[in-house]
Amino acid sequence: MKNHPLSKVGPGWVTGVADDDPSGIVTYSQAGAQFGLNMLWTMPITYPLMATIQLLCAQIGRVTGRGLAANIKSNFSPLAVFFLVLLLLIANVLNIAADIAAMGEVAQLVTGINWHVMTVFFALITLSLQIFVPYHRYVFFLKWLTLSLLAYAAVLFTVHVPWGEVLLSTFMPKLILNSQAAAMVVGIFGTTISPYLFFWQASQEVEEMNIHSGKPLLMEGNDVSSAEMRRIKWDTWSGMFYSNIAAYFIILATGVTLHVTGVTDITTAAQAAEALRPLAGEFAFLLFALGILAVGLIAVPVLAGSAAYALSEVLGWRSSLEDSAMQGKKFYLIISISVLGALGIQYLPINPMKALFWSAVINGVAAVPLMVAILILAARTSVMGSYTASRASLALGWLATGIMGVAAGIMFLS
Repeated sequence: MKNHPLSKVGPGWVTGVADDDPSGIVTYSQAGAQFGLNMLWTMPITYPLMATIQLLCAQIGRVTGRGLAANIKSNFSPLAVFFLVLLLLIANVLNIAADIAAMGEVAQLVTGINWHVMTVFFALITLSLQIFVPYHRYVFFLKWLTLSLLAYAAVLFTVHVPWGEVLLSTFMPKLILNSQAAAMVVGIFGTTISPYLFFWQASQEVEEMNIHSGKPLLMEGNDVSSAEMRRIKWDTWSGMFYSNIAAYFIILATGVTLHVTGVTDITTAAQAAEALRPLAGEFAFLLFALGILAVGLIAVPVLAGSAAYALSEVLGWRSSLEDSAMQGKKFYLIISISVLGALGIQYLPINPMKALFWSAVINGVAAVPLMVAILILAARTSVMGSYTASRASLALGWLATGIMGVAAGIMFLS
């Protein structure tokens, strides 16, 4: 397995693909359906901001050998950290509920099997893989699933794309100034820069370091430091680019199909896939649908795992996907509660889209203070030693934090 084609793909790529989860696909599909090409400009803007924050998280994990929550706990109020992590857990459960509901609905479109049955199937299969398959084997499959995002690029080969208009809309957009456009921009930023990704990527760097036991802490100073930092930068920037370009393709695909035919209101991933069928053909529908299912198989473990890492670190529990079920009982209990709790929501009188809405609200509350903490940690020599963040990274990080703060404010006011 060490020599397979994706062996050099690291945590950045898996994290990036998880960012385009089924719930995110709903947001990007709605952006394309409602505004056509007029939201493409958001992707070049969000890319450097999301990549910078994720890079800082990865560097914190790799340099210190500890997850993000453990580092925040050591440097800030443990009570405040526990509150933020508890918010993360609640938001992630609601997000998982929306994601597995979307997967079930899409699977029903493809197979004809009842969506409740398919939802249970996807929840149990992702949970079983996390608990019973060691990380070094499990991550092998996650890396292969990252290829699923190519489905959204393939959709574009099945429809007519006015590339001249696309380029103009991307780099010289006609900005729409109204409340609907503002809400969509806020939704795109909130979907693209999400707290669960912060914790996951930092912890995955620690996992990668632990399964390759020869890798020392960078804090200790060694000959591999420069190579490791280059690897992390390449992995994160390329992984976030892959994620961002896939989101761009989703907006574009729905913009040149749904929007031009008057389909402007998309509320579920299944609805987006089904709407493509009569407009772009059966092949485009299948590509879009299978992309949703494959990305969901990455996103659900990332959502559940990030909450488990964060809460376990705050409570001082063992936290590793490499541990067996017996070794990491409490860690896997959190994962189980996250996935099974999300599954239970499917049978309550709670609309999955409402669950997603409240997940976005909670993430909006948690994202800004978490980003502030990340930037402070990345700049502290007591945490990072000689690997403190560059001025450019800190500047982009604070810009991202400011934008997310404004976005959260707009969300609450609206």
